[in-house]
Parts: sequence; structure tokens; C-alpha cells
Amino acid sequence: MMDARHIPVLRDEVIAALAIVLGERHVDATFGAGGYTRAMLAAGAAVHACDRDPDALAAGAALVAESGGKLVLMAGRFAEIDQLAAAHGLDAADGIVFDIGVSSMQIDQADRGFSFQNDGPLDMRMSRAGESASEWLNRADEGDIADVLYRYGDERQSRRVARAIVAARPLSRTGELASVVRKALRHPPGAPKDPATRSFQAIRIHINGELDELVAGLDAAERLLRPGGRLVVVSFHSSEDRIVKQFLRERSGGEAQGSRHLPQGAPRTPAPTFAPPARKVRPGAAELARNPRARSATLRSAVRTNAPAWYPRSQAQEISAC
Repeated sequence: MMDARHIPVLRDEVIAALAIVLGERHVDATFGAGGYTRAMLAAGAAVHACDRDPDALAAGAALVAESGGKLVLMAGRFAEIDQLAAAHGLDAADGIVFDIGVSSMQIDQADRGFSFQNDGPLDMRMSRAGESASEWLNRADEGDIADVLYRYGDERQSRRVARAIVAARPLSRTGELASVVRKALRHPPGAPKDPATRSFQAIRIHINGELDELVAGLDAAERLLRPGGRLVVVSFHSSEDRIVKQFLRERSGGEAQGSRHLPQGAPRTPAPTFAPPARKVRPGAAELARNPRARSATLRSAVRTNAPAWYPRSQAQEISAC
């Protein structure tokens, strides 16, 4: 049996929502360990798969060889998935899947610093580039740290934790940070629901700009999908799911006033770019039994209409610069 750490969450449901027809061209926007891509290839699709993690791309080389030319790996952020696909010869996709957040492969590698289960360097960078978690924590203002913990980790005692982090600086190891958080929250050793989980999640989301990436990635997917193309998103955090839910509601005509982010002078109610989304899907008891990491997953999906994308590439760049 496949290692539970690397079972792609809601795999069968994702493939059903993509509704792959033999010979179609699909995009896996978050390649990771390649679980969805394997299933998409098996269903008859040619796949362009994207990841910003160089380790994931290196590990995927074997699958490229196995695919017989049906898999193309693309290095980059899914916020630019339309540009990446075009650069690799794909102008329109029949389906796109996003698996939001950190991959099991990244969590299980102590040297990546995403988890406190095994002590490692406090890194958390998906791309292995830019500012690391330790660098940010060791320079950031206490108020900024508290805001990140509250906004992205739902940490109600964010100010207490931020004070403790600043007092304990410099921090360089995941074990150190976890101990500081537990002590600040007076968490007894061995008690369930380790409170360090919330802080690690929040810091990781901040370091990688994950929510901004998701917003931009959904816009890029709208531009890349052909009419009738299917968008499928699996998220694991309430903030992620809210973004996806709002996007699909807005783009399917569920928002009467249109988007407040539309450029000045643009129509307030552009034509819907997606049909009303399907009902959300959550893991069943059987999946949770074999893969406990699926417990917080939510799948949302919708079908692209033939309406023009709300944000052509030039407008999207203007908005992101504001």
C-alpha cells in the first residue's frame, strides 16, 4: 500500500471533477510528490505540472521519463501558471487542479523546517529562495509577528506568543520555536492538539506569500482554461477555502455588485467566467482512516464558460502592483 504520507488527498474525487477525456491537456498547478499527475496521466491526459520547489521537480524527472512524452514539468509559481504554460507550448487547458499548502513530502523532510515533529533548521521556504522563517522571526517587529500569527494561524493569544518569540531570539531550529510557543501558551508536555501547529502554519503561509499566490493563481487559471475547462481546488485551511469560495461565487455571477477590485471604468458586473460551482466535497470516513492528513481538506470545482477573463494579464499586473 502507498505510504499514507504521500497519498494525494481526494484523488478519486479530483479525477472525477476534472472529467478527463483521452487526449486532453491538463495542468497540475502544484506537482509536489506527483500524486495527482500520476492519476491524470492514468486517466488519459497529457499533463503540464508546475512547482516552485526544486526538490519536487528533481524527484519528478523519473515520472517524466515514464510518461512517454505526456508530462512536462514547469519550474515556477502557480500565480503565473498561464505564462509558464504558454512558454511550454500550452495556450489553453482542459482542466487545472490546485492542491493548496505545503506537501506531505515537504513536511516529512526535517531539513525543510516546515514541521516540528523532527527538529531541523527553521527554513519553511517552498522555493528554497528568499527570506527564511528564522531570518524573518529574528528581525521582525513584535507587532508584525503577532499580526501574522493571528491572521494566518487563528492564534488568539498571538501577542503573548510574539512577545515570547522576541524574548527568545535568535531562533534557528524548529524545535526551539515549538518550545517557545508551547511555553508561552502553558501547554503541558504530551497534551493533545499541540498549539505550536497554529504558529508554524501562520509563519509558513507568510514566508511563502501563500494567500496572495492563491488569489493570483485563480486569476491565472481563469485565463488559461478553455471554455468548458474544469477548475478543481483542494484546500486545507479556512482562509484558503474562503478565497476559493469567494472567487467561484464572484466569477459565477453570485456577487450582485461585481468585484471591488475591478479597474476603474470596467463594468461592475462582467459576464460570469464560470458556471455555478459544484457542491463542495469533503473526505469520507474510509479516506480519513487510511490518510488522517486529509481531515481538513475541502474540494471545490467549477466549469469555465466562454466569457472573457475578468483580468487580462496586463490588468492583473496593474492590480497586483496596487
